[in-house]
Amino acid sequence: MGGGDVSAPFLSVYGHVAIDQILTVTRFPDLNTSVDVTEKSTHLGGTGANIAVVAAKLGVPTALCAFVGADFPKAFEDLISEAGVITDELRRVDGYDTSQAIVVSDDAMDQKVLFYQGPQGYASRIGERLLSNASQSEHVHFCTGDPEYYISLMPDIGCSMALDPAQEVHRIWNADSTARALAHCDALFCNRYEAESVIKYLGVGAVGEIDKPLVVCTSGAKGSDAYIDGEHFHIPAIPAERVVDATGAGDAYRAGYYAGLYHGFDVRESLVIAATVSSFVVEDYGSITSAPDWGSVVERAGKYLRDV
Repeated sequence: MGGGDVSAPFLSVYGHVAIDQILTVTRFPDLNTSVDVTEKSTHLGGTGANIAVVAAKLGVPTALCAFVGADFPKAFEDLISEAGVITDELRRVDGYDTSQAIVVSDDAMDQKVLFYQGPQGYASRIGERLLSNASQSEHVHFCTGDPEYYISLMPDIGCSMALDPAQEVHRIWNADSTARALAHCDALFCNRYEAESVIKYLGVGAVGEIDKPLVVCTSGAKGSDAYIDGEHFHIPAIPAERVVDATGAGDAYRAGYYAGLYHGFDVRESLVIAATVSSFVVEDYGSITSAPDWGSVVERAGKYLRDV
């Protein structure tokens, strides 16, 4: 692939680009039983795509560094490019189908996910080091995908890096790979469930004990907790106009954080921006369907930024 603005990015994102099938049920079925699906839709998804598209829509020069299958829909390719994402390192790979997620949410907004890795999960086998954009960026965000591939790239990237393995921390990452990756990174992002594996791997009692300039742990409607140079701050959840689908809310949070930095806010203020962007995404089905523009974010975040 190619296209998109190929000027130097502020942010480069590594992670899955996926086809998301989003299902809603009133409750999850018991083993060997079934329940009716009340809503069903198909969207562009994947952590890499979600973060990159939302960040680009917020005005951040963003590159997406990822592999997709030969079957990747042209409509989704166009959507990414039209959002303004730099796509010269978005590569189609023969022999793989594109990553796919089946995301099931219940009435409590809890989720269960079935995921096909696609080429991003086996990037070490592909033999192509996507480093052109990251080497020019101010920030690089590593999320889901092949841990060994990401760790192999990190020594050749000279800017601020964040590790964000998401749900894959439980089954693809381990104590060794987490420690090796964090040795290169300035920031760690996780949610309250992922934090359990992270603290086990690192042998600490809580995420606040991780010695990095920024550690962020999100907790959905309870907001998020940030440790900035060891100092704890609680970032409240920003109310949405309605809550329909939590898919992609965490990815939108990450995109909002980088948008805050790009637009001149400090780290703590940027985390308030992050929570605000997340509040828009839950208002519709799909990870990027209701991604806001920058002006809307600033308007909704206003009173919360004044409290920082």
